[in-house]
Amino acid sequence: MPAFPSGTHTFESETSGERRPSALVVCATFTAEPIAATLQFWAKKLKLDYEVEFAPYGQIGQTLLDPAGLFATNQHGFNIILVRWEDWPGGAGAPDLVRIQENATDFFAVLRAAAARLKAPTVCCLCKPSKRFEKNFVQQLEKDAKAALQGVNGVYLLTNSEIEERYPVPNYVDAQADILGHVPYTPPYFAALATAIARKIHTIVAPPYKVIALDCDNTLWDGICGEDGPRGVRLNPAREAMHRFFLAQRDAGMLLCLCSKNNEADVFETFAAHPEMPLRPEHFVSWRVNWGPKSSNLISLADELGLGLDSFIFVEDDPKECAEVEANCPEALTIPLPVNSDDILELLNHIWAFDHTRLTEEDKRRSASYSQQAARGLFEKQARNLREFLDSLQLEVRIGTMMPDQLPRVAQLTQRTNQMNFTAMRRSEAEIRALLEQGWECITVDASDRFGDYGLVGVMMLRREDQTLVIDTFLLSCRALGRGIEHRMMAYAGRRAVELGCSHVDAPFSRTPRNRPAEEFLESTGSTFRVSGTELFRYPVEYLCKLSYRPPEHNTAEEPNGSFVTTPMDERKFRDYVGIARELRTPRQVLERARGERRVLASRGSDAPRTDLERQLAAIWEDLLHVTPIGVHDNFFDLGGHSLMAVQLLSRLKREIGIDLSLEVVYSGELTIAEMAKAIELREFAGADTDEYAAILAEVESLSDEEVRALLEAEEQPDQSG
Repeated sequence: MPAFPSGTHTFESETSGERRPSALVVCATFTAEPIAATLQFWAKKLKLDYEVEFAPYGQIGQTLLDPAGLFATNQHGFNIILVRWEDWPGGAGAPDLVRIQENATDFFAVLRAAAARLKAPTVCCLCKPSKRFEKNFVQQLEKDAKAALQGVNGVYLLTNSEIEERYPVPNYVDAQADILGHVPYTPPYFAALATAIARKIHTIVAPPYKVIALDCDNTLWDGICGEDGPRGVRLNPAREAMHRFFLAQRDAGMLLCLCSKNNEADVFETFAAHPEMPLRPEHFVSWRVNWGPKSSNLISLADELGLGLDSFIFVEDDPKECAEVEANCPEALTIPLPVNSDDILELLNHIWAFDHTRLTEEDKRRSASYSQQAARGLFEKQARNLREFLDSLQLEVRIGTMMPDQLPRVAQLTQRTNQMNFTAMRRSEAEIRALLEQGWECITVDASDRFGDYGLVGVMMLRREDQTLVIDTFLLSCRALGRGIEHRMMAYAGRRAVELGCSHVDAPFSRTPRNRPAEEFLESTGSTFRVSGTELFRYPVEYLCKLSYRPPEHNTAEEPNGSFVTTPMDERKFRDYVGIARELRTPRQVLERARGERRVLASRGSDAPRTDLERQLAAIWEDLLHVTPIGVHDNFFDLGGHSLMAVQLLSRLKREIGIDLSLEVVYSGELTIAEMAKAIELREFAGADTDEYAAILAEVESLSDEEVRALLEAEEQPDQSG
């Protein structure tokens, strides 16, 4: 057992109460409750049905290992671990770096072991340490974490470097609150931490975008190549940085396309005239450079690539063109670029739709795969018929039990595949692993042909129910459709059913706006096997074992390329990525928005503040409690305050007014603005110069009674001067 700290705390959680099925369970080495409000803000904004809960304070190891703990019983949410290195033994005072590294190694070992049992994904967040730690040491711990957790399914690392790069907070330490209640950070840093966690969770659960379609003039370069000439356009440093941003997106598995109103020859002559451009024509899998509407060109690109429009991000500088695409292709995400090119990269870095969780091998070679697909398409058009094309394709299909290192790609396919997907069931790595532990089988499919390797393109999840083998999940990537691979998968399920002694195979079907191709395929395998009145296809094993693909004899060139593509409005829960990038890109903006949405009217609010001090206190109370207005006799706890918030209140008094009050002031009587102002005034009086008072007292004691009476009489006489 690692040397994690243990203990309890008395702070009341704002999210206490009955547990919900979907929860964000937080366990930290410090008091982390201030993160709750901002996490809940993001859950609401992203339309994610999560409630925030807190595991026992300082008990990360115990919570990870407890089979009945909050982490283990969290079924459909996320487990969040917040680690600050100095909170473990060896971190106080002058940090013992060797001991901290040992603690980190133990922690990573426990996390790896626990990850195999936890049903919910875990976000492990390495929080910012105090300035007592050398930067090199912190960076080394992050490297150790990446190495230790690489390939651990269901665990997602969020490092301090990643948080600091996106959401920097210069003044992040709250030393007073740390002393009073082990609340080490300022509100802006807690907002940054919550935002980075919400962004990571969103990346894990949101359907990924797959294609970036880029305009050319005044987007990829400054100027208009048709007017300024190919050599007359310019690539300033901001545009060059944007090029590199999109190259990194390509390396992460995104497909790049051009969508521009231009003469095609002018565009490619511009690339040739500017070899310094990081983006080159070979980086684009396809393009539509003509004078047609850009919405029509996007639909054409989607048709060619076999992808839905909801997979597209369109980047354009012209607001009119953006409006046209938004009106006619509302499924696509349209990003209008700022007028000032220096602001482009900052905007793009805060578009959450460009985020990626972890890269699979298929991601890294996706652009190459679509280039191979284009070569296949050209070869297919030249063939006399589909049978001739398939016979000469030299297709090899490999079907077998999933290997452990394939789990990330399998989970990714459940999230990305829409068209050839029987049930559209989305599953995380942890959920798939849990099903395997219950006896389910996960079958994977990879393929290759004369043009290259498709990679892992198909998945089946099988479970046995008495004499029936149920195909719970059946999906095949769109780039592998029309090759007969789906027929081979069904035949494999039939043979597996025979091995298990089953008499028939059930294929449940759930209709979605995107999976009509899956339904057409099931019907083509024998509509007589559809169970009347249900969304279920039932096959005798003898029939299924013999299933094979019989391609049509007519020329494939007559087949519409987009026969598997539908473009209905997608079912994404959240789409306001541009709004976040513009209005919620800093911790301060997030904090103010979250506080504003939670602000309510006080039930009383009478007896307004009378002095500057009371008005200063009222402003702090309103900011903490999100209640306005507050009267000087309103009770802090009646307005929703709790002990943790009281610690924050005392910390802010120290920081903003320069007054040190103890927790005794909070609990010694009525905690109101009036009483607190009195306590502060008494504290100021008590802190006056004692030497001066001692001198005055000594002087008074040396006077005779007559001299004292004379002084008092003089004090009572009105001032006759001036």
